[in-house]
Amino acid sequence: MSKHRRVRGISLTICLFVLAGMLAVSLSGCGNSDILDPKNPVTLTLWHTYGQQLNERMRELVDEFNETVGAERGIFIQTTYIADAREVNERLLMVVNRDPGAPPLPDIALIYPRIGVSLVGADLLMDFSTQFTDEELSAYVPSFIEEGRLGSDAIYIMPIAKSTEVLYLNSTIFNRFANETGVDLSWLETFEGIGRVAEMYYDWSGGINFFYPEYLFNSALTGFEQLGGEFISDGRLNLDSPLFQRIWGAYYPLAVKGGVAIFDNYGNFLMASGDLVLVAGSSASVTFYPESVTYADNTREECELVILPYPVFEGGRNVAIQRGAGMSVFKSDATREYAAGVFIKWLTAPEQNMRFTRQTGYMPVTEAAFRDFMADDPENVPTDIIRRHYETLIFMQENYTFFVPPVFDGFEEMQRNYSQRLLQTAESSRREYLGLLETLEPAAAFEEARRGVFESFIAG
Repeated sequence: MSKHRRVRGISLTICLFVLAGMLAVSLSGCGNSDILDPKNPVTLTLWHTYGQQLNERMRELVDEFNETVGAERGIFIQTTYIADAREVNERLLMVVNRDPGAPPLPDIALIYPRIGVSLVGADLLMDFSTQFTDEELSAYVPSFIEEGRLGSDAIYIMPIAKSTEVLYLNSTIFNRFANETGVDLSWLETFEGIGRVAEMYYDWSGGINFFYPEYLFNSALTGFEQLGGEFISDGRLNLDSPLFQRIWGAYYPLAVKGGVAIFDNYGNFLMASGDLVLVAGSSASVTFYPESVTYADNTREECELVILPYPVFEGGRNVAIQRGAGMSVFKSDATREYAAGVFIKWLTAPEQNMRFTRQTGYMPVTEAAFRDFMADDPENVPTDIIRRHYETLIFMQENYTFFVPPVFDGFEEMQRNYSQRLLQTAESSRREYLGLLETLEPAAAFEEARRGVFESFIAG
């Protein structure tokens, strides 16, 4: 072989190697800054579901990005649609189903896992692992990243802000009750303890409810996780599991006899009127809880709100549900996908993410943000309530495992049917129980009211 042929062969090998490297870089999304041009910025459209306070915070951050990093790199984010999750989902499903009049897809959208499954099935979503390195992904709370995988190895949803469930306690009322009865805050650490307190409070208060779990389906999901089981298996509810008897026992008897509210709305409404003392609800709801209570006779009393970790069944593990949407990027071209990755990396960096979540009750999504959340200027935390709230969230992040609810077709209908059936069952038994009290002692009335109800419920 001649010298020239060897050189040409080496040159060809080098060219192929460089070309392969460039392709790998393009697919990985790393080192793609040269595809952006500040003189010819790319405009990305954004849909989200944030309302009121979060919408204002998102607007401020988008403006800041556009004026700083976006201007330097050649990226402009334009929010083109803001609506509730149902309306956004309807629009996205029109695209999935190829309905006439379906709107053009945005570049970025805030979505929930349940709609994400349909979008992945239609091959519409970008895999974030093409834009984030393993090192970058390791900065996030692991369970928050896992939820965005939607059961695959890819990452289709990046966490922006997350919530869990906590206990909201009117300590003003509780302290009066505790001083007279000897109960303690530690009783509220378990569902069984809450049940004992609820019965005592119902008698002490003359028939006022103590506790309200806002999300009955989530209570069951979480209870099973705490006790080492699965509430859903092979697409059906494990109602015949012995573990479900414990879930049932923490709600149904107390709802029928009093102490636990049978209600189909947010617990802060009942707390504002003094008709409730303790709520298990979303951590993102903290700003909606009242600072005072107005009773039926129009007297008013200040409400000192205490936020406590989510309760655990006795003998169970510290487990709580994780909730909240994340951002997805729709497939387009290398430049737009890379630019979207730059924006989402900036938005979820600890400094920006803490500013976004701190005032709203949501959890930040990186380990560093959790670690530093209360360490900097305390003036950034707007109220004592928010401060106490985040102290509880930090405690839970360090001491609880956050689990990801399953995502599959029919999940929402299963969730809705279970909650409605349980509420209707409890309400019907409660009416019967109150009627039986006219002729029977409470224990006998309850036994009669509950006869065959559990068996009928699990039979469907």
